[in-house]
Amino acid sequence: MRVGIIGGGNISDTHARAAQAIEGLTVDAVFGANAARSASLAAKVGATPYDDFGRFLAHGLDLVIIGSPSGCHAEQGIAAARKGLHVLVEKPIDVTTARVDAMLEEVDRAGVKLGVCFQDRLHPDINATKAFVDAGRLGKPVLASGHVKWYRPPEYYSGSRWRGIAALDGGGAVMNQAIHTVDLLLWIFGPVARVYAQASTRLHSIEVEDTAVAVLEFASGAAGSLEATTSVYPGYPRRVELTGTEGTLVIEHDRIIRSDMRSGGPGVVSTSEGDANASASSPTVSDTRGHQRIIRDFVKAIETGGTPICDGREGRRSVALVEAIYKSAKTRQPVDL
Repeated sequence: MRVGIIGGGNISDTHARAAQAIEGLTVDAVFGANAARSASLAAKVGATPYDDFGRFLAHGLDLVIIGSPSGCHAEQGIAAARKGLHVLVEKPIDVTTARVDAMLEEVDRAGVKLGVCFQDRLHPDINATKAFVDAGRLGKPVLASGHVKWYRPPEYYSGSRWRGIAALDGGGAVMNQAIHTVDLLLWIFGPVARVYAQASTRLHSIEVEDTAVAVLEFASGAAGSLEATTSVYPGYPRRVELTGTEGTLVIEHDRIIRSDMRSGGPGVVSTSEGDANASASSPTVSDTRGHQRIIRDFVKAIETGGTPICDGREGRRSVALVEAIYKSAKTRQPVDL
């Protein structure tokens, strides 16, 4: 399959390297608003660079992977779908549910696949946790918490034309960094019925929040909490804690570090060393195995007519919850989903 990369920045470099590592895929074309960066990435992978989006879409591709600023995802995904191309989008799928819905309508009309890069779903320990909870072995859901206490230096924002800009980033620490954790909480513990949140900008000179806390009420009746920040120095590994009536599971940096069951049984045993990315303190992705997994899964869905591990409608759920978190923080009132 012939892959087109949309974007010339850090995450698009990750997408290109991951796609190149998969047998049967070739990166044929790269488009980016920054012509110099997209040309540099194209040269690295032996692809054709484009600074005209229409010409890029006419190159002769099978699928595109979108790594442009978040607020561009739906517009570019819709254009690709209209050309009959399958669309894999970096998280978040876009920055508003209205834009997501427009893209969902278009891909349905075009009959193409739409997937979202929530590669954590395919990490061995997280996948095992999902299966364990779905089998009822954790018992009735009681409490879930996500801690994303990360750090980004001022130049992370000041050196970017879109990070921290509301129209393009859609938000700050919640929409950009913690969106993976939002997705996992929803995927493993089910939908959220109500949220109450507080958000502020404590450290950085940006338009959006760099620090937020949310209290979640799951539809199951379980309670939950989310901490999301890019202002906690030096940055700490992402931590997810899940408690049911039968025990507690703790995941840190995508690896199960505690599995305490009332029965005394083994619970979920870690089978992974985690990845090598220093996500808590750096946006650079050196270990592309996660993105390789999500791309392989997406290609398999295309080949078999199946559904990606996170399709467009699944990807919409995290955006809807983030919208509710932002609304609650602004109004200082609980918000029902």
